Amino acid sequence: MHKISVMEKYYNMLKQGTKIIELRLFDNKRRSIKTGDVIEFSNESDINDIFRAQVVKLHLADDFAALCSEIDCKNAGFNTNQDLLKVLGEFYSSERQKKWGVVGIEIKKLTDE
Repeated sequence: MHKISVMEKYYNMLKQGTKIIELRLFDNKRRSIKTGDVIEFSNESDINDIFRAQVVKLHLADDFAALCSEIDCKNAGFNTNQDLLKVLGEFYSSERQKKWGVVGIEIKKLTDE
């Protein structure tokens, strides 16, 4: 099972289902994720706050600007593509995006056990 820690604001959106696409660099850790896999998401502010979701689809692109044309930014937790690109630019430099590429991990939350 894959594990991803998420900032509390975005974690809560994922957990509530208002955000269904988690955006990341397509680095070595993310390259092992496949459609159908299960990911355990944890809240960075409370590592005991977790939920599991199944990967429905992987959206791949060279950078986040290109990915924005492929997905609805609202599904990634942003009101506009400009907001999405601004925030992601603070986390991931354009050099890192070009080096690794990016992925939008579309998920479906698994029912509570």
